[in-house]
Amino acid sequence: MHYIEVGTQNYRRVIVSMLLGSIVTFAVLYGPQVLIREFSREFNVSPSSAGNIISFSTFTLAVAMLFVSIFSDAWGRKAIMCSSLFMTSMFTVLSSFSPSFPWLLAFRLLEGLSLAGFPAIAMAYLNEEVSPGSVGRVMGIYVSGTAVGGFLGRVLISVLTEFFSWKISLLVLGLCSLGCSLLFWILLPKSSHFQPRRISLTHAISGFGAGLANKKLLSLYMIGFLLLGTYVTLFNYLGFPLSRPPYDLSQTVIGLLFVFQLVGSWSSIWFGRWADRYSRSLLILCGITCQLVGSLVTLYGNIWLTIVGITLYACGFFAGHTVASGWVGRIAPAGHKSQASSLYLLFYYTGSSLVGWLGGQFLGAYGWIGVVLFLCGLLLLMAALLKPLWIAGEKRASAIK
Repeated sequence: MHYIEVGTQNYRRVIVSMLLGSIVTFAVLYGPQVLIREFSREFNVSPSSAGNIISFSTFTLAVAMLFVSIFSDAWGRKAIMCSSLFMTSMFTVLSSFSPSFPWLLAFRLLEGLSLAGFPAIAMAYLNEEVSPGSVGRVMGIYVSGTAVGGFLGRVLISVLTEFFSWKISLLVLGLCSLGCSLLFWILLPKSSHFQPRRISLTHAISGFGAGLANKKLLSLYMIGFLLLGTYVTLFNYLGFPLSRPPYDLSQTVIGLLFVFQLVGSWSSIWFGRWADRYSRSLLILCGITCQLVGSLVTLYGNIWLTIVGITLYACGFFAGHTVASGWVGRIAPAGHKSQASSLYLLFYYTGSSLVGWLGGQFLGAYGWIGVVLFLCGLLLLMAALLKPLWIAGEKRASAIK
């Protein structure tokens, strides 16, 4: 059986489908991020408590992906991804009727569980179906779709919340997600290389054990943990300084500023291509440097410099995640690729929950400068984690190419 090659009709269908799936997943997951300040004010809770609107979903998403990967080996990739997107859309619609903050958090927990089916399987599907020489490029487009989804969700919610209410914004988001989920089901080609296996806890545990025992994979998992953790922290709490002097921006304008985050996502496409040709360690280090510089620039209190800062920060994040996530698929042993991808995503989304929550504590105690210094420390730690990959893994990664 042949792989899906660049330029074919199935390749175009895969690209469009993955973009749609990413839009639904990340619009629902991160769209409410712009409401953290609103929830803190309306429900009279602390910034870190309001930030649980993101942390709760990302935590249950991280845990659920471990189990999803087990069932996907038996039930197939497309069926689980489609079910995930439809269920997520329905929970989003229901969340718009939440009578209180605890109810809203409960629906966000359910959304996290249902969301797991798409990101846990998407990387495994792409590694199985797309030509090996083009995986880096397709992974870059897939990751850029996560930025498009996050941006569209944030802007939609910001505008509708300012003119109507947060409940209306979540209702519209859920209905739009249902439409995108239907198109995903229609367009995505069925798996050709997927070989169903009997559900085996022994096989799954063996795969997870192999992933955790591999030092290069473990370094990539920790990098993923810090990548999303630092990224979510900055954008979780950026609305607090932007709504105060010297900025004094409205909810809608703050939401529209995420367009510069979308611009940064283009780095995922370029770095995805470069990952098939150049040193992956060096590319990830370039991404970390962009994040470090971008976070420091936001301290100057000038809106134009802040825009430059968040654009650089987004460029660095998407570059790092594209290279790291694609590298996991290359290093992982045959037969355990879905477990390796799930472990990467477990660390990745756990970082979003834990680091994102901890960032709220720094905001409450030390203000925005405390958040930025906290992020800089984690970014330097991330750079240190590249050392074993640089020394022991780069030659083998080049050989695999």
